Amino acid sequence: MPATTLPARERAQLTCTDIRVERGGHTVLSGVEMTVSPRSRWGVVGENGRGKSTLLHVLAGTLIPDAGTVRRVGTLALAEQEMPTADDRTVGDVIDEHLADARAALQRLDAAAVALAGEPLGTGEPLGAGEQLRAERDYAEALEAAQALEAWDADRRIDIALEGLGAVDDRTRPLTTLSVGQRYRVRLACLLAAEYDFLLLDEPTNHLDRAALEYLTARLRAHPGGVVVVSHDRALLTDVATTVLDLDPTRDGTPRVYGGGFTGYREGREAERSQWEAQYEQQQTEHLRLKQALSEAQNRLVSGWRPDKGTGKHQRATRAGALARSVHRRQEDLERHKVTAPVPPLRFAMPDLPARPGGVVLLRADGVAVAGRLHQPTTLSVKSGDRLTVTGPNGAGKSTLLSVLAGRLAPTAGEVRRAGTVRLRLLGQESSPATGRRARDLYEAHIAQLVTAGLLNEREVVGLTALGLLTSREANKPVAELSMGQQRRLDLACALAARPHVLLLDEPTNHLSIALVDELTDALIATDAAIVLATHDRQMQRDLRDWPRLALFPHRELIRNHSENSR
Repeated sequence: MPATTLPARERAQLTCTDIRVERGGHTVLSGVEMTVSPRSRWGVVGENGRGKSTLLHVLAGTLIPDAGTVRRVGTLALAEQEMPTADDRTVGDVIDEHLADARAALQRLDAAAVALAGEPLGTGEPLGAGEQLRAERDYAEALEAAQALEAWDADRRIDIALEGLGAVDDRTRPLTTLSVGQRYRVRLACLLAAEYDFLLLDEPTNHLDRAALEYLTARLRAHPGGVVVVSHDRALLTDVATTVLDLDPTRDGTPRVYGGGFTGYREGREAERSQWEAQYEQQQTEHLRLKQALSEAQNRLVSGWRPDKGTGKHQRATRAGALARSVHRRQEDLERHKVTAPVPPLRFAMPDLPARPGGVVLLRADGVAVAGRLHQPTTLSVKSGDRLTVTGPNGAGKSTLLSVLAGRLAPTAGEVRRAGTVRLRLLGQESSPATGRRARDLYEAHIAQLVTAGLLNEREVVGLTALGLLTSREANKPVAELSMGQQRRLDLACALAARPHVLLLDEPTNHLSIALVDELTDALIATDAAIVLATHDRQMQRDLRDWPRLALFPHRELIRNHSENSR
């Protein structure tokens, strides 16, 4: 008879204390502490490479930390970002694996009911007193297990979750016939329906449309167990997280835990960052003052100790000694004063983007369409300071429209007109293939090209590191060695370097940190340039809800195919 693992429910507990993980001499995690209890919902945030996924594996027990302890009471499931490509299971196999305990509990209950009825004797004779007690005990235990697992309702919960996430519900379908997104939704539906005590989810909003995102949000908020979500999705964190663990650098190197949900995290992080910057600036200023005082004392020792002619030797010696003591004192002051505050994280600095006065139409599209890509004839006009958000599901043609507006793609119908000498830049959804050139060299070559072409005045040039997007160390790296997030920051820097009158942004939050996205959003609201933005980012859409919107819709054939794939 298959064994069953029962959920701990209210007794469930997942804790980690002083976790440290090192890889190749590099510290990935240090000083991490968490207590996840039933109905608590943790969000884990941080830049790429800060150890967020590693932490989930430590909590799940698939990775042993180099230091620290983890204690688990209850059932647990981990959903990684990546899906295996070679998998010969069917949808039904995946469902059966996650409902194995519920299946085993029902089998055990059926067997206990048969034993309680006396059938195993095969004689029709009633059970003896000892056998009767044992059968009753087995039945009671089996019933309790089935009730704890809500085993009778397990398949119905699976069906509801599959429908809510738009996942394939044909249990005979081999996983190899499904896309990565479809396989991900099947697995996520199983995790939600199996009602584990703890759900550990790594970027769970990947591959989900708006309806599926809303379903996931509701299920996570209602989950009776604990939830730990690694995510850059600010809307999900806003709607779900009650506590946020920030793995990004802090003044003392210790990860920060913020209560009050995502709002509490944002407010707390900003307050601490401001204090950090003020402390660093204060220490830098004092250090510079002491260095200047030492330099002045040394200059006086070299030239100022010589008194006027006629002064006695004794007076000259006394003055020289006083100056020397002054130098030593200032050297000691400088050595005692150390800059203990580490360099604060970068803060994005949006350059001034110019406006074109006079109400001139900078960009106009009349009935533009692209065969097979942008089916909906689209008309729009853009003046200085205009704002426009382009919305619509995948396949509606948002990226295609921006490429047409930028002049990178010719429309098959309609036309696009741009004002003379207008500066227009597009931040595409994907980065160009990485090269071996240094990021700084690529950026400077881009600037030089703009200046040579007369599109940018030399007085308007801004240095790469001045934008607060890449550190000096990152700027000196070959582009191929930068992370996806760092390459995305370089793309943004190159787009802003042209000081455009019209800035076209295609999914600008892709691969960017939460802090940078917040700063970029504020900058877009404040800039004088015209902005046309296409995004699925729900929090950015909320933050820019006052902007006019252009809704695109896919072709009816695309809608029909999407509906069939979701069934």
